[in-house]
Order: sequence, then structure tokens, then C-alpha cells
Amino acid sequence: MFDTESAGESQAPAAVDAPKADTPRRKQLFAGLAGAVLVAGLGYGAWYALFGSHHVETDNAYVAADAAQVTPLVGGPVRSVQVRDTQTVQRGQVLVTLDDSDARITLASAEADLAKAQRRVRGYLATDESLTAQITAREAAQASAAATLASAQADLERARIDLDRRKALAVNGAVSGDELTRAQNAFANAQAAATSAKAAQVQAQANRAAAVGSLSANTVLTDGTTVETNPEVAAARARVEQARLDLARTVIRAPIDGVVTRRNVQIGQRVAPGATLMQVVPIQQAYVDANFKEGQLRKVAIGQPVALKADLYGGSVTYHGKVVGLSGGTGSAFALIPAQNATGNWIKVVQRLPVRIALDPAELKANPLRVGLSMTAVIDTRR
Repeated sequence: MFDTESAGESQAPAAVDAPKADTPRRKQLFAGLAGAVLVAGLGYGAWYALFGSHHVETDNAYVAADAAQVTPLVGGPVRSVQVRDTQTVQRGQVLVTLDDSDARITLASAEADLAKAQRRVRGYLATDESLTAQITAREAAQASAAATLASAQADLERARIDLDRRKALAVNGAVSGDELTRAQNAFANAQAAATSAKAAQVQAQANRAAAVGSLSANTVLTDGTTVETNPEVAAARARVEQARLDLARTVIRAPIDGVVTRRNVQIGQRVAPGATLMQVVPIQQAYVDANFKEGQLRKVAIGQPVALKADLYGGSVTYHGKVVGLSGGTGSAFALIPAQNATGNWIKVVQRLPVRIALDPAELKANPLRVGLSMTAVIDTRR
């Protein structure tokens, strides 16, 4: 009994001392944890002071480009389509050709109208010369009529004097009745001749006036112009140029360098002016629209450098760009159905503003992007 109790008493102090031995170790663990937290806090503070406070980041960023809509300026059936979706094209490369039969006929008709207009104007100029000559002839005829009238008036005066003499002598019987009759007839003939000469003079004056009027009317059509500068010829030439332009427009070419996308035209299809046939995306001129939260934009300014990564290449490729502009409004402000925030059931939502970022063309050429790809953008706001 004595030995058993002694053994029990010797084991009890060891059990009590075990928690006392764990306490220093626990304190060490807590101290280590506190030190780690402190180091992490100091590290984050240093990171924020040196980097984080001067950089804003978003993964709400996407590649975009100003795609060119390929639309015909003239209508007609499609003769050939020479490109396909995803094909790279150069500016000026033929994309689509339309049937040009109608355009060629229109051009030939316009050229014929131009030739007729040129001949018509040459006729106007020739008529000017003819009418000028006619005026000269009418002036000569007018002078001749005036001379004839003067001669007729002189003959009439002479016949009157001769008749008066015969009448005076006939009273005394010195002149026979037959001679008096001849004098009377001569006076009447002279009188008729003078009247006719006067009418001829009036006619000559009227003919000259008519010729002058015709010349004036014809001169209006050609005054101050040549055959080539005449308005009728210029209008006909403009129609020829328009027809030639319409003919050239039956061949539709790429407006810019890029990649063909959304091609929706087929051979035989009749297209109307303005219909979208395809799009050409200028991937070498791509940019990024990064949608930053409104609270991130306090220090963002145009010209600041931006580091970007594309999900397409992962972290192995870094693009370098710069801020070139900030949108005039948030996406929700320009939505098809804008949010009505003036209602009673209002919940504040943090808005995002698109920031336009230009990319380095050399980097784009080395690592091409496509419209719509996701990007991560980090703006350095220190500059």
C-alpha cells in the first residue's frame, strides 16, 4: 500500500507540468504569426507606397478597332467575290466586282451627249458669225434703200414741178391735153416710186433690227465662253464623268489594310447602294478600351503609360501603350435604355468609364490581336 501511493504521488506533478511546457511554445507561435502579419503589413504598405498608390488596374478591358464598312456606291448584280472571311487584304485590293453592263451603256450615252453638246455649241459660234455678216448685209441694204428713197423723192419733186408748169401753160392753151396727161401720169408714177422706196427703207431697217436681235440672243448662249467652257458642254462633260465614276465603282476595293470579317455577299446577289457587304478590321491599328471604376480615375490623365497583358498570350507578352482619351460618358449613360436613377427604388452602382489606350504598332505586328479579346491594363499615374 505504501509503495502504490508513493508511485501515484510521483506521477501527478508530471501531468501538471505538461501544460506549463506548451505555454512558451504557443507564445512563440503567436509571436511568429504576429511578426509575419507585421512583415506582410509592412510589405503591403511599402508596395502600396511605392507602386500600388501610383497604379490603377482593371481586367475589364477589350481590344477594339475602327472597322471599315464595305458598301457599294452603285447597285447591281454581283459578278465575283474575290475574298473570304479571315483573309488579310491590302488597301486598294479588289474585294467585289459588280456587273458593269448598265454602267458601260450609260457612259456611252453620256459621251454621245457630250459630242452633241460640243457640236451644238460650235453651231452657236458659227451662227454668231453668220448673224454678224447678216447685220452687215442688212446695213448695206438699209443704205441702198435710203439712197433709193432719196432718188425717188427727187424724181417726185421733179415730176411735181413739171406737172405744175404744164398746168399753168394748159390754161393759155400752150400745152396740149395729151402732154398734160403724160405729166400727170409721170407725177403719179414718181409718187408711187417714192412711197415704195420709203417702204423699202422701213423694211431694211426692220431686217437689220431683226438680225441684231438674233445675234444678241445667240450671243447669250456663247458669251465669254469657248466650246470647252460652255455651260452646256460642261454639264454634258459632268454627266460623262459621273458615268465613268459609276463604272469604276462597280469594282469595290478595300478601303484600308486589315482582315475581312462578316462577309455576307454572294455571286449573283443584287446589291443596293449602301448595303453592307463585309467589314475590314485594321488589326494593325487596334486599340484597347479599358473600363475603369470611377474611383480609379482620380489621377488618370492623357499621355500616361500603360502596361497591358492579353489573355491570348498570358503573362509571356506585355504590351506597352498610353492613354489617349477618356470617354465622354459611362457605358450606362449611353445604353439603349439608360438607367432612371431618379426613382424611389434606387441602389448606387459603381460606374465604369471607358479609357482609350493606344498600342505600340511594332508590338502589335509581333503579337497580333483581334477585336474583342480580353486584356488586363495597368496605368502608371505617376507621370
